[in-house]
Amino acid sequence: MSVKFGLPPIAAPDARLFVLGSLPGDASLTARRYYAHPTNQFWRLLGQAIGEELQALDYDQRLARLAERRIGLWDVIASASRRGSLDQAIRVAEHNRIEHLLRDFTELRAIAFNGGTAARIGRRLIGDPPPGIALIDLPSSSAANTRPAADKAAAWSRLAQFVPPDQK
Repeated sequence: MSVKFGLPPIAAPDARLFVLGSLPGDASLTARRYYAHPTNQFWRLLGQAIGEELQALDYDQRLARLAERRIGLWDVIASASRRGSLDQAIRVAEHNRIEHLLRDFTELRAIAFNGGTAARIGRRLIGDPPPGIALIDLPSSSAANTRPAADKAAAWSRLAQFVPPDQK
């Protein structure tokens, strides 16, 4: 089983919302892009939540739109042994210092966890958040999560309140 290393955080200094996954899947690691697998619903779910058609944009445009909307991306796991892409296969994980987000991003208002593994680990790493910081558990955007799309979209819609209106 090989050790897999995650991607660096992507965020503008004025990020108000971070969405944290567990560890990128093999397609994302190969492409060096967050949520690169074509069946992952991340870009559609986040786009619906903030009223943007993110899925139709190329990757660099997506990242530019996230920066404009003050959204950051990262993962709770820096590296781990894992066969395949499923969270259940993660072994011997090293964690990112996500608790530093609270210090380094002074305008941060929420941290959302994409899936149960990210939420379990992320909440443990952060502990009790300071006042004014919301921790939000989201259903995983992975196609392996078979929860109905409408249920996922409803849960993800909570993110809109932490994102400033589109200034385009």
